Amino acid sequence: MSVIDARLVKYLPAVKDTPAFRLNLHFQADDGICLVLGPSGAGKTLLLNCLGGFLRPDEGRITVRDELYFDAGRNVHLPPERRRCGYIFQDHALFPHMTVRQNVRFAASQTGNRNSRRNQHKRINELLTAFDLGDLGERRPAQLSGGQKQRAALARILASDPRILLLDEPSRGLDARLRENFYELLRSVRERLRIPIILVSHDTDEGFEVADSICVLEHGEALQAGSSETVLKQPANVEVAYLLGVYSVAPATIRTLDPGANKTRLLVLGQEIDGPYFKGHLKGDSGFLCMRRSEMRVVPPGERHTTQQITLQVQRIHPSTGGIRIFLADGFSVVLTTPEYELLGDGNQITLEIPASAMAFTDK
Repeated sequence: MSVIDARLVKYLPAVKDTPAFRLNLHFQADDGICLVLGPSGAGKTLLLNCLGGFLRPDEGRITVRDELYFDAGRNVHLPPERRRCGYIFQDHALFPHMTVRQNVRFAASQTGNRNSRRNQHKRINELLTAFDLGDLGERRPAQLSGGQKQRAALARILASDPRILLLDEPSRGLDARLRENFYELLRSVRERLRIPIILVSHDTDEGFEVADSICVLEHGEALQAGSSETVLKQPANVEVAYLLGVYSVAPATIRTLDPGANKTRLLVLGQEIDGPYFKGHLKGDSGFLCMRRSEMRVVPPGERHTTQQITLQVQRIHPSTGGIRIFLADGFSVVLTTPEYELLGDGNQITLEIPASAMAFTDK
């Protein structure tokens, strides 16, 4: 059984221009980082608030390590202070009138553990040192940078000895360097705390780097949940592929299947291409070929063509932070360094090589 097992139904009535909404899902998570993805309004923050006890579901049941947090049928609803859920909001939610040390001390005092109280001073100093806050202990939140506030918020959470860590867009508003520092810090927290860490993030690239599992939400329901490797390699449907943000997607038809050679021949955008054997599908099946952009390669002019290449029209070209972004037909795009771009010449077509390992096929 999973560490967190939550069957939730929560209704939100229509308000002004906002339509009614229903969260209805079975959410499970184990120790480690679970990345919760989905568009705005999918129900991600609502899920966190139900787990943390800030909202009471209308139906369902929540257990954490077999301890009952909520049961609609038995009228059980533990308040947030009894759930030991560390919750970091987008604004970090430090007490503005307290220093960093006082924020951490307050959290430590709420654990109700006498041994913790006797060793409180030592514990606080250890946390301040671990998060490079030793020289900042007497500062108030207004005197801290964004990265320092993050570290202080995490130190305070750890002082409360949480059983679950809930992170709601914790890197929003930080520049690239601070985001990188935060995710490095989160990795160390994962090793330090052997508990479920639920991370809501729009920063999918960095989220993927730390996530052990992924749950994709849309319209209050889970479209797919599982290990990061499983979800990334085989999206359950085309909606998940788009929401993951790492695939280019195109309609495709299976022409032939050869399990012995581990090969499938597909018709994609009017061109034939070889992919891996797609188990469970039949010749003639129509669906969508999902191709991970990070593994696509632009084929230089003059290089020999293979059976894993497609050619697309160039639509427009723009500079980007990674070099030159080339937008192609049918929603494809690639980013090249300036030297790579110069090797292409002035042609109006680009050939992409797509390895079989980068392909997934879904008929939904």
